[in-house]
Amino acid sequence: MSRHTNANNRTSYSLLSSLKLWLPPLVWMAVIFVLSGTPSDEIPKVEGWDVLLKKGGHMVAYAMLTVLLLRALETHTPTRKAAWLAVGIAVLYAMTDEYHQTFVPGRKGTGIDILVDTAGALVGLRVWRWTGR
Repeated sequence: MSRHTNANNRTSYSLLSSLKLWLPPLVWMAVIFVLSGTPSDEIPKVEGWDVLLKKGGHMVAYAMLTVLLLRALETHTPTRKAAWLAVGIAVLYAMTDEYHQTFVPGRKGTGIDILVDTAGALVGLRVWRWTGR
C-alpha cells in the first residue's frame, strides 16, 4: 500500500469515527427542534399531569442531549472541560429553542423552560458521572 492510500484510509476512518460520535447529538437536536415546532393545538393535554409531563420531557430531552454531547466531546477534550462544554452547548441550544418557539403558533419561549432545560442538562451530567462514564 502506498503512503497516500494509508493517509486516505486514516482520513476515512477519522471521518467515520467523528460521524458516529456527532450524529447522535445532532439528530437529537433535530428531534428537539421538530417537537418544539409543534403548534400548541396539536400537543395532547393530559389533565392534572400536563405541566409535570411537559417539564419532565424538557428535563429528559436536555439530560439526553448533554450525555450525547459529552460522549462526543470527551474523545478530544479533557473530561472535566468536556462536561462543562456539553452543559454549555445544551443550555445555549435551550435558549435558541425557546426563541424558536416564539415563532410557533400558540407557543411561547420562556425563561422557566430554559431553567428546566438547564436542570435537565445538569441531571445528564450527574448521571454521566454517577455511571462512571
